[in-house]
Amino acid sequence: MRKQGSGRTSAPSRRARRRKSTNGPSSSSSAAKATINAELAKPGSPVSASNRALRDQLAKALAWHDAHVDFERAVAATPVEVRGRKPHGLPYSPWQLLEHLRLTQRDILEFCRNPKYVEPKWPDDYWPKTDSPPNPSAWDASVAAFARDRDALQKLATDPRVDLFATIPHGSGQSYLRELVLMIDHNAYHIGELVAARRMLGAWA
Repeated sequence: MRKQGSGRTSAPSRRARRRKSTNGPSSSSSAAKATINAELAKPGSPVSASNRALRDQLAKALAWHDAHVDFERAVAATPVEVRGRKPHGLPYSPWQLLEHLRLTQRDILEFCRNPKYVEPKWPDDYWPKTDSPPNPSAWDASVAAFARDRDALQKLATDPRVDLFATIPHGSGQSYLRELVLMIDHNAYHIGELVAARRMLGAWA
């Protein structure tokens, strides 16, 4: 989806997360959830094993490289001279894509863990202010920050105290599982764009 006039792809994390659930909780769904949670608490149960497998798979998918280039490969050895250049036919530079990845992931992380979360302004707070890094160290700092926040999301995914299927208390119907899948999808999409931008700039080996 593209926001009209912005020349940038919209953040699915922002648009999708704000969509309210249309179904209220029922007594039957509450009872079913209680039963599932009881099974999850049993260390040797098949449901407990499946829950651990799901958590491990989510954590791995956040740093996925089995089906496509991962984040580290996409940003590695990006020449300084192309970081702020927009390829012909694309509305963003490698720096803009990197920062969008970082800013959006940070937003999802904060939404999941901060009860005082305040939604950033779209699109201003989801994209950098400039085409190029503002200083020589900005690129590496952004890469490191993305990796730290991804690690935090991986820990959240594997934390048995976090009910993946539970509704985030300060949200509007979103579950932790939904936000993690959303982040996996969003990162894969823009990492692919970053690789494409580097190819078009002749900066991909």
